[in-house]
Amino acid sequence: MKIVKAGDKDLDGQLDFEEFVHYLQDHEKKLRLVFKSLDKKNDGRIDAQEIMQSLRDLGVKISEQQAEKILKSMDKNGTMTIDWNEWRDYHLLHPVENIPEIILYWKHSTIFDVGENLTVPDEFTVEERQTGMWWRHLVAGGGAGAVSRTCTAPLDRLKVLMQVHASRSNNMCIVGGFTHMIREGGPKSLWRGNGINVLKIAPESAIKFMAYEQIKRLIGTDQEMLGICERLVAGSLAGVIAQSSIYPMEVLKTRMALRKTGQYSGMLDCAKNILSKEGMAAFYKGYIPNLLGIIPYAGIDLAVYETLKNTWLQRYAVNSADPGVFVLLACGTMSSTCGQLASYPLALVRTRMQAQASVEGAPEVTMRGLFKHILKTEGAFGLYRGLAPNFMKVIPAVSISYVVYENLKMTLGVQSR
Repeated sequence: MKIVKAGDKDLDGQLDFEEFVHYLQDHEKKLRLVFKSLDKKNDGRIDAQEIMQSLRDLGVKISEQQAEKILKSMDKNGTMTIDWNEWRDYHLLHPVENIPEIILYWKHSTIFDVGENLTVPDEFTVEERQTGMWWRHLVAGGGAGAVSRTCTAPLDRLKVLMQVHASRSNNMCIVGGFTHMIREGGPKSLWRGNGINVLKIAPESAIKFMAYEQIKRLIGTDQEMLGICERLVAGSLAGVIAQSSIYPMEVLKTRMALRKTGQYSGMLDCAKNILSKEGMAAFYKGYIPNLLGIIPYAGIDLAVYETLKNTWLQRYAVNSADPGVFVLLACGTMSSTCGQLASYPLALVRTRMQAQASVEGAPEVTMRGLFKHILKTEGAFGLYRGLAPNFMKVIPAVSISYVVYENLKMTLGVQSR
């Protein structure tokens, strides 16, 4: 039944000859990848020590006797090693839904920070959780995010200014925006709002990770690594919980980025000012479009990443499951960009709603009303104001994040695969 389910492409409940051949070819390719990754000595054979080492990498510790028992179940000629033919013949009619060895190469590539909300948290093996490697990965990811956000902060502030102030009558361009910021507050003003943007990384990541782990338990899956639909559900719910917890910091970040020189002495002064003049409700302006934006961002980001990864594996993974740095970065950048593109109108409406409350006497505008107003006065293009600087920061943000992440991992003693 598992073989029929894995190979049945037209969903008629039966396997015809073409489907069976396609299943065997596809399955053999996956088996070749796993065999190559298990064969540490590259001699075309797998021995007991290589099985022990590979399972240890996955967080499973077995004795030499247990490894030899595994070998004997596949070893037909009594050499106490497994060659490719023995491996293939044993596993060919065992459908594999999830190959941990392949997943391990791709697993931590989703941690790269592009300055937006990382919706689907990283997953960790049992060994990583027991040895404390998980918090080292999170610390390295947080540090990398802080550095990359600081380096690309001028583009982020320009994006916020264009989202709020740019219109048909005020067609703010990139050069003009930078000139305006420097003229109004000097070069230092390019980093307004960056402090709170960096400060919210730690609580958001921690809450999201803890929520994700709890939701995984509630889903009740017996697999250590979740499937794509389960990851989307768990990741989106964890994102909602984390965003709800730290949303006032999002509002503060927008207000700090939009403030004029001398308007606030710092973050606390800004928070006190909002609370005294506008009340607690002002800290949740734009909350609904922000939550609505999580689902398309997470769904498209995850779907594009999985599609690109699987395409690469099918076409180019002949002798190795390791995609290399460039492929991981390219897949992560493309998927994140597509996710941002889909959720950008909601992000723009959120930012405008966050900024609206700062104008005294301004009418309360709903999300729906703001959408209608933008479409009426600026057209569909108005929903994508600030998109250019947003995309300009993606590649430098991912690149900086990767370099810092790898260096921090080495400093913290995280083993790279």
